Formats: sequence, C-alpha cells, structure tokens
Amino acid sequence: MLEPPRPVDESARLKSLRSVGILDTLAEERFDRITRMTQRMFDVQICLISLVDADRQWFKSKQGIDICETPREVSFCGHVILDDHILIIEDAQADFRFADNPFVTSEPHIRFYAGCPIHSPDGHRIGTLCLIDPSPRRLSDEDQRTFRDFAKLVENEIALSTQATVDELTQIANRRGFNLVARHLLSVCLRNDTDAELAFFDLDGFKAVNDNFGHAYGDKMLQHFARLLSKCFRAADVVARIGGDEFAVLMVGSDPASNAALRRLENLAAAETSKLARRLAWSVGRIQFDAERHSTIEAMLADADSRMYQSKLRRRLTGS
Repeated sequence: MLEPPRPVDESARLKSLRSVGILDTLAEERFDRITRMTQRMFDVQICLISLVDADRQWFKSKQGIDICETPREVSFCGHVILDDHILIIEDAQADFRFADNPFVTSEPHIRFYAGCPIHSPDGHRIGTLCLIDPSPRRLSDEDQRTFRDFAKLVENEIALSTQATVDELTQIANRRGFNLVARHLLSVCLRNDTDAELAFFDLDGFKAVNDNFGHAYGDKMLQHFARLLSKCFRAADVVARIGGDEFAVLMVGSDPASNAALRRLENLAAAETSKLARRLAWSVGRIQFDAERHSTIEAMLADADSRMYQSKLRRRLTGS
C-alpha cells in the first residue's frame, strides 16, 4: 500500500479547510442531496463528501456506509488532493498503490474508486467527492464531466457556508471564522503540547480617520491593513478582523516567529505609506497560550486585548 504524501501547501490547505467551518458538523440535507443524486447517477454502492484533515478523512456526507471517518494514511482521497485531476481506480486489486489497502482486502472491499477534488473558496483542495463500488468500473469522458459538475455543486455549498465566516470588507476571517479555526488549533496545541501566540491589533486614531476623511476612506484603511497582515504573517497563521478596527493573528508552532512578522509589518507599512492619506499606526497586545488560563479562545483574546490596551495607554502617556 502506498501512503498518500502531503501536498506542498499542506499548512495553508489545513488552515483553509478549518476556515470553511464545516469540519465535524452535523449532516446537512443540502450536502446529502448531492451525494444521493451522485450515487444514483453513477449507480455505485457508496458516495462520499470527504474532507481531508491533518491525520484523518472525515465524511461530511455519506451514502452506503456508516463510518464517519478513517485514518488519512489509508485513504484514497489523500491521493486525490495532490492535484486537480479526477483520480480513477478501475480495479484497486490490480493497482499496486491500493491492492493491500485494508479497505480493499476487507470491508467495504473497494474495487472501483473515483475521486474529484473539492476546493475551498480560496482555491485549496480540501477534500473530495468520491464514488466507491465493490465491482471494477470505468468512467467515460462524459461521465467525468458530469462528475465534475456534481463536485462543483459541493464547492458552491461550501462557498455559501464560508460567507458566514469571512469579513465582507477585508476578505479575511471574521470573528466567527477566527473562533472556529482557533478553537480547533488550540485543541491541537493542548493535545500535542505545542506553543501558540496571539497578537491583538487595534488601529490608532481610527475614529478620527472616519470623522476627517469619511467612512469610505476608513474602509480603504481597514482593507490595506488586512492586506499587510496577510503579507507579513505566515500562510498557516490565522489572520482575522475581529470587529471594527480590531484585528487578530493566531500563530501556532514551536517558537512562533511573531517578532520577525511584526518587524515586517512595520517595514512594509512604512514603505507603503504613500498609498494612504494618513499614516497607518496601531497598538498590539501579545499573549502566549497558557492552557491553565486560556480554556477558550475568548479568554485568550481577552488577555491579548488587555495587553493591547495597556500598550495603547503607554503610547498616549509617552507620546510615542
């Protein structure tokens, strides 16, 4: 059996998967309707919408099977997300990659498999729509086009879910989207004894910007700052607009490189100051994840917010 390798964009892909907010959620008729139609169209025993997480594949919708997830290392879908092609295995028993896979040699005795990548709204391959049958099969070119059409329906439904987790103005995560991803990441940190750091930003003098330059210009400043954050922090970091002129970045991993990212932010903001009519300035509060203090992401945000306020107050008192 050939274990599926990891995509080159794995960290960003996992961040994208979690940001859509449907991992480990209840079954939904809008997704089940698609798998029922696909199963009936192709006359297969099993049809799944599979989301490929860090160490498992989890089924958002399933027809013809009862289990909710399987280990990623034995998944067929882990191979599908490596590129944008439909993966077709006409007879798994005759394919060296899968012949001794436990799902081939035992239940559900897979012989035929076809998986079409499913993309998040930002373009990452987060899972598959897949067909499974205990008899060898083929898919014609026309079948493959139809199969892609069904996968596109899944992507459309995911995009509708994502709209509730993305800030419309800045196109980064909103508070709900941030909380969904951050809760998952902190549970991973707790389980694996991994470090994390939260940076909480507040734009200085933003009310005066709206008063003096108008709300349209204020919106432009918010969009500009969101772009700076996205450029300066790592692709795997969670960048969000928490509300108003407040932003947050959650960094996970041993020794998060926050100092370097903040220096990049200062330098890039200075270099691009000509893009704005008013100098961009902010206060930031930073907090390390402490499992005893931070039982929720909301507790961590509150601590970081408090430190941000202290930083802002010091700057006002010193005039710096």
